[in-house]
Amino acid sequence: MLIGALLVSFLLSIFLTPFVGKLAFKLGATDKPNERKVHSKIMPRMGGLAIFLSFFITFSLFTNDFSGQLPLLVGALIIILIGMADDIYELRAAPKFLGQILAALIIVLWGGLEVEFINLPFFTDTLEFGILSTPITILWIVSIINAINLIDGLDGLAGGVSTIALVTIATMALIKGDLFVATVALIVIGSTLGFLKYNFHPAKIFMGDTGALFLGYIIAVLSLLGFKNVTMISLIVPIIILGVPISDTFFAIIRRLVNKQPISAADKSHLHHCLINLGFTHKQTVLLIYALAACFGLAAIIFSFATMWGALILVTGLLLIIEIFVEKIGLVNSNYQPLLKMLNFKNKP
Repeated sequence: MLIGALLVSFLLSIFLTPFVGKLAFKLGATDKPNERKVHSKIMPRMGGLAIFLSFFITFSLFTNDFSGQLPLLVGALIIILIGMADDIYELRAAPKFLGQILAALIIVLWGGLEVEFINLPFFTDTLEFGILSTPITILWIVSIINAINLIDGLDGLAGGVSTIALVTIATMALIKGDLFVATVALIVIGSTLGFLKYNFHPAKIFMGDTGALFLGYIIAVLSLLGFKNVTMISLIVPIIILGVPISDTFFAIIRRLVNKQPISAADKSHLHHCLINLGFTHKQTVLLIYALAACFGLAAIIFSFATMWGALILVTGLLLIIEIFVEKIGLVNSNYQPLLKMLNFKNKP
């Protein structure tokens, strides 16, 4: 059943993507070159619609409780509509953000998906979130949606990183015996891989906000379904799984604060931009970030089986490696090297 769902969604996506590309041109959902873009010709976007349609059809065929999953599907549909509207009309940030909150509210209030408590490490007490459960859950969903959207800057980047995250989620769901999360994850994996046939460099179509927002939504929801209401250590697992987009988003915020720019300001200093500036080719940059995402996924799986102290050591090591990497490639800016300066690793002129 699981392999069947993966194959069906994969084949559907391969079949549907060319038609979505033609539809994108007819609707005016195109991406024009500018100083922030790495492509040099007009490209169809909104390709994420093919990912969603493949997911929806396959989900309908393989799920045993379609009506019971309406909150998940309705939330996804809202995200798709917001993404399509943005790909066609280039919406302002406010309506996009409100649409994301609406989708999150539906899965939280209607679907009952909330992180209500965690068990604290080294303590016997449980930390109850109470009335903060809903805003915390909504914040997680909206944050991951935007984190995936922010890394959608190179051919195949967001799709590949999302697929790696979903593979990790599916693996851990199977280990835990959670067939629903594993099935949904595999369906989205198949849909995304089929789309990547046309989206990997050199791309013939972009997923646009339609795809990036949808993938972020699904990953956020599945990670909560798989890891909510557990120990503090287990709650860190989805954060590690999404280490690449979360780190890129976090340091983008730091970068804008350090450079005294608005948080919402667009720039050309994200992870993929920095790697290209270091001399890596388009394809090399994407593959390198895939490798980073895979390392985070493997770390998450190891982390979930580690002892308390082992997990803390692993997290500390990851944070140090991330910080050194960020300082080395200049993800904040060329002068931001506090750890390297402290360790005296900075190259002397």
